Amino acid sequence: MFGEPAIQSLLDTDFYKLTMQQAYLHQQPATQSRWTFRCRSNEDLSAYVKPLQQAFEQLAECSASEEQLAHLGKYPFLKADYLEFLRLYRFNPKFLKVNAIDGQLVIEAHGPLMHVSPMEIPVLALVSEIRNRTRYPEVDCEVIAAATSKKIAMLERLGDEVDLSDFLFTDFGTRRRFSFRAQKQILTQLQQQLPNNFVGTSNPHLALELNLRCQGTMAHEWLQSHQAMNYRLVDSQKMALENWVKEYRGDLGVALTDVIGVDAFCRDLDRYLAKLYDGFRHDSGDPIVWGEKIIQRLEALDVDPQYKRLVFSDALDFDRAVKIYRHFRGRINTSFGIGTWLMGDMFVNEPINIVMKLTQLNGQPVAKISDTPGKTMCDDENFLRYLMQVFKVDEASQAKVLAQFFEQDKLIDDRDPVYTEGKSS
Repeated sequence: MFGEPAIQSLLDTDFYKLTMQQAYLHQQPATQSRWTFRCRSNEDLSAYVKPLQQAFEQLAECSASEEQLAHLGKYPFLKADYLEFLRLYRFNPKFLKVNAIDGQLVIEAHGPLMHVSPMEIPVLALVSEIRNRTRYPEVDCEVIAAATSKKIAMLERLGDEVDLSDFLFTDFGTRRRFSFRAQKQILTQLQQQLPNNFVGTSNPHLALELNLRCQGTMAHEWLQSHQAMNYRLVDSQKMALENWVKEYRGDLGVALTDVIGVDAFCRDLDRYLAKLYDGFRHDSGDPIVWGEKIIQRLEALDVDPQYKRLVFSDALDFDRAVKIYRHFRGRINTSFGIGTWLMGDMFVNEPINIVMKLTQLNGQPVAKISDTPGKTMCDDENFLRYLMQVFKVDEASQAKVLAQFFEQDKLIDDRDPVYTEGKSS
């Protein structure tokens, strides 16, 4: 179930890495960034340092083929200058370092945002696949087919209780997939057996290979990057949303809402933005509470929710997704991005929960303050406090975020070695 290379091409990633890279090329070409890896699972990954070092070096061999570039050219929002940039672009391993300290895998990336950002998904997919090769060598094609059949049967049983004709889901699982081969096999099986519900993948390489629809818009990093740009901090979220519209002129119109929490997002969501954006993506917190808050805000702005879409993408399986679908059906359109459970959980293994997030921009801290406190990502306490104060995060939520911040064994700056460009230690 494993093969080489684990990363097939520059397009073996999430689609929003391409759309954000184009926006960085046009709007932030000189921005410098720092990225920090975190394993949320209680697992020692330090044994994988050497194979990861080797795999990161091999990333430099990835490219976009002429066939892939021609396919991307069919998307009118991907511009000719960006496609020419992508033709020349290569991953640069000197921007990455990997080490093990105190039994923890430490991965960090430093470099220009438009060059380093695309490395996030391949890095995470490599960590997941290399770890799975060691821990679960017995998982083969038959095991994966059986697990996928079980998941499909689960959805079919749920369809006995509710009409699922409008239930649509997409694969969001590249970053924590069991392996590339597993993801391709699962996508093929879903394509064949759930043609009315399964609508595509966020992976452009596999979308082209399997003739699937490719989906994706923006990630947390897009909004985070604006926290360290030349805007007032209080205006940063609005400017991120406006600059996305400036770049894509009505395409890719799903906004991510939980970089500072849904309440702060709703305060920034005025009628102009509510009418411009097609929908909103949930990635943390109670999905029902979140959806109700978005609907309430749209109605307060006199925007009809029935013409908008809620995209749910936080730790979903079919059971959770269908419950959400049932709750909102008839009031607002819904769709679902299902990741780790779909592509990483074969019912005989334990999927790994790993992330890699933007933590600095041009030497200044940035943060993601999630609606789930455990997902908060920041390495600067003072900035975290200031950001929550500026965006009027309620005191109870602030306390939860800070408690999680202090529960970390050590601050990332304290435990990480000094970064030396071009060297992996």
